[in-house]
Amino acid sequence: MKSTALLWRLSSFAVAAGFIALWQLIANLKWVSPVFLPGPDRAWASLVRGFSTGDLWAKLAGTIEHMAYGWLAASIAGIALGALIGSSPKMRAYVAPSLEFLRPLPVSAIIPVAIAMLGLTQAMALFVISFGAIWPIMLATIHGFAAVEPRLYEVARSLQMSKLAVIFKIALPSASPDILAGMRLSLTVALILAVVCEILAGLDGLGHWVLLSARAFRSADLFAGVILLGVTGYVTSVAMSFAEHRLLAWQSSQR
Repeated sequence: MKSTALLWRLSSFAVAAGFIALWQLIANLKWVSPVFLPGPDRAWASLVRGFSTGDLWAKLAGTIEHMAYGWLAASIAGIALGALIGSSPKMRAYVAPSLEFLRPLPVSAIIPVAIAMLGLTQAMALFVISFGAIWPIMLATIHGFAAVEPRLYEVARSLQMSKLAVIFKIALPSASPDILAGMRLSLTVALILAVVCEILAGLDGLGHWVLLSARAFRSADLFAGVILLGVTGYVTSVAMSFAEHRLLAWQSSQR
C-alpha cells in the first residue's frame, strides 16, 4: 500500500517536471514572446529576488492574512448557522427558500454592493471573502447535522441530555466529516477571493503584486506571483487534509 502511494506521488512529480521542461523549451525557442512568457528559470530568479529583497514576504503575508481572517469568520458563522438550521427540521423548512436564493448568487455580484457599503477597505475584503467562503461550510454542516442517525437522538432523550450536550457530544462528532470537507473547500474559495479583493481594492498582497507586474509587463514577476499563489493553495490544502486526517482518526479506529 505504501509503495503504491509512493509510486503515485513520484509519478505526479514526474508529470509536473515534464510540464516545467516543456515550458522551458517553449520559452527557449521563443514560440511565445519573452515579454509575455518567461521561462521557469526567469520566474525562479524573480522569486529568489523578491524574497531576498523582502517584497514577496510582505505580499505573501498579506494574502495569507486576508484569506485566513475571511476563512475563520466564515467557518465560525457557517458552523454556527449550519448547526442551528441542520438540527431543526422546522428551521430547515423555513430557511431553505432563502438559502436557495442566496446560494447560487455569484460573489462577483456582491462585490459592488460591498464596495458601495464599505469602500475599498480591508472590511470590504473580509466581507466578500467571508460571504463566498461561508456556503461550503454552512451547507456541509446542515447536511451533516441533518444526517445524524435518529436513534442517537432517541438515546439522548432517554438519557435526558441537554440540547448543548446533544450538539457537542452526538451531532457535532457525527457531522464532523462533512464540516471538515466543507472547510477544506472553502479555504480554496477564500484564497481566490482574497486575490480578487486585492486586485480590486489595491490591498497589499500577491493579487496586487500580480496586477502591477502585468501592467508594467514584468512577466517574470507576474509568473512568480502566480506560482507562489499556486504553492500557497497547495500547502494550505495539504495542511487542511492533514488536520482532517488527524481529527477524524477516531473514525478509522472504530472500523
